[in-house]
Amino acid sequence: MLESFFRIKEEGSSVRTEVIAGITTFLTMSYIIFVNPDILSTTGMDRNAVFVATCLAAALGSAIMALLPRWPIGMAPGMGLNAFFAFTVVGAMGFTWQQALGAVFISGVIFLVLTLTGARAWIISGIPKSMRSAIAAGIGLFLAIIALSSSQIVVANPATLVSLGDLTQTGPLLAIAGFFIIAALDALKVRGSILLGILIITVVSMLLGVSQFNGVVSMPPSIAPTFLQLDIMGALHSGLLYVILVLVLVEVFDATGTLIGVAKRAGLMPDDKPNRLGKALLADSTAIVAGSVLGTSSTTAYVESASGVQAGGRTGLTALVVALLFLAALFFAPLAGSVPVYATAPALLYVACLMMRELLDVEWEEITEAAPAALTALMMPFTYSIANGLAFGFISYALLKTLTGRYRDVHPATWLVAGLFIIRFVMVGSE
Repeated sequence: MLESFFRIKEEGSSVRTEVIAGITTFLTMSYIIFVNPDILSTTGMDRNAVFVATCLAAALGSAIMALLPRWPIGMAPGMGLNAFFAFTVVGAMGFTWQQALGAVFISGVIFLVLTLTGARAWIISGIPKSMRSAIAAGIGLFLAIIALSSSQIVVANPATLVSLGDLTQTGPLLAIAGFFIIAALDALKVRGSILLGILIITVVSMLLGVSQFNGVVSMPPSIAPTFLQLDIMGALHSGLLYVILVLVLVEVFDATGTLIGVAKRAGLMPDDKPNRLGKALLADSTAIVAGSVLGTSSTTAYVESASGVQAGGRTGLTALVVALLFLAALFFAPLAGSVPVYATAPALLYVACLMMRELLDVEWEEITEAAPAALTALMMPFTYSIANGLAFGFISYALLKTLTGRYRDVHPATWLVAGLFIIRFVMVGSE
């Protein structure tokens, strides 16, 4: 049955290889079950309910990816998007987490419509490559400042805005140790290096009395505090319309880039044959809507799926194994609740380091490409907002091209996005 549905032999794989690939992918992305509740609980959301929502959203998204396009790609709530949800939409802009979930739901529906109508492909084709790379790098910088501040490695300073924290304290030292453990394990090609780093620092912090041990296995906690709690009508507030725009943009670039990148590495997008990218995009869009209903930020395709592809995964069976393992993870809620911020911060910081390599694809020799890209990446951490980074990037790109007489180089999609950001600043200000 598995062979006939997934066409495993046709793709040059085997059931054993697909299962191993699924386990590999799960190990490399399972850190999200610890990190996502840690981030979203800062908004007032119930940590245990977010844990359940994270596992269910990942399992559902991965299952849809397994059964619809039958691609070996795992899905889960996205890094960067969860930080935008918690620290910008709720923390800085002051909206409730219920309204933020409503915004995620609406962005998912828009995403679905853009996919079905083909408009998503038009937007992607119109956004300059330098800008796409800068968005990923900027989100990495945003994650970095969250990690450094939450672990108190970087602290506020009235004279210089920020300064180095007290590195003699236990917490910052644990975070620093965690970063080097993760980086070293990854350099040694150890599967699940991020997850192992989180678990090692968690155990050490318990031994030092920094955090409490709540157990390992139990029945899953209730999802009721977040399930169906989204406020869709509240999300239609004028300020959140801007948030929805940002969510759609980041979802479009992040998910599409990941899907294409991993699929090409798996040989699933040959130039001379039809591929299932359309179905994969549809699966991705559907997962966002489902995740918002469960009670978590936007669900997206994970670039860590490349590790499973490297292990031989070529079919949806790999993603199905990922989905089943996320369901099994539901029973590890006590362990997730025992993980301190000093264990998740190094994971965030390491992911940020990996995202910075996207800057290599910026066309640095062409200033009308380089300056907007640099502004995009810099403004995200310095204004503590992914949205502001996008706004500065798109507006500056359109303006610089126009001022240098190359306005014809600007795609209509870029003009549209830049125009929407300008309208937002005029109507709402810098809120």
